[in-house]
Amino acid sequence: QLAGLAVIAFGLWLRFGGVMADFASDKKSPEYFFMGLYVLVGAGALMTTVGFFGCCGAARESQCLIGAFFACLLVIFAAEVTAGVFAFIGKKVAIQEAQKIYEDIYDDYMKNPGGKVNSTIYRYHLALQCCGKDNMEQQTGLPCPENIQKASNCLVEIQNVIDANLHLVGIVGIAIAGITIFGMIFSMVLCCAIRNTRDTI
Repeated sequence: QLAGLAVIAFGLWLRFGGVMADFASDKKSPEYFFMGLYVLVGAGALMTTVGFFGCCGAARESQCLIGAFFACLLVIFAAEVTAGVFAFIGKKVAIQEAQKIYEDIYDDYMKNPGGKVNSTIYRYHLALQCCGKDNMEQQTGLPCPENIQKASNCLVEIQNVIDANLHLVGIVGIAIAGITIFGMIFSMVLCCAIRNTRDTI
């Protein structure tokens, strides 16, 4: 249950907090770009629910509930492994999609510097601590944060941010997968212990 709550909190933080939230808040951002995070939150909710039923099964010494708990953990484990594989395979596509979002906003700003996109591109620059698509963009009058000492390429920063977040997801996924394996082992041990006790009686 604690692991499930941790996964939910982590998924919500990635979706609504930090730099990734700036991509989500833009209308150009496609929903499928964050589908992996929705799956992560859903898996966390499922783990919390399964953990509750596992506790009930252990308290009642019910082989049926503990067996169902094991089956659910097996499904969650398989889903985690599958999601992890797809996350790393789709990393390049995710980076290209995020960079395209920024390039579209950049092009809109260059066409109409005084329009609504002005605040949007500034929000991106502030979150990523970058300015434009190359190191000389500050000379073109882009809205860049004043505290940037050296302007960096926003396309490179987008790649760095997604790489860092995927590494976090990978670490959390491995940790949760380990907990899931231990949960399956202990559930089988408990189920066998209950069966042996009943056979003895």
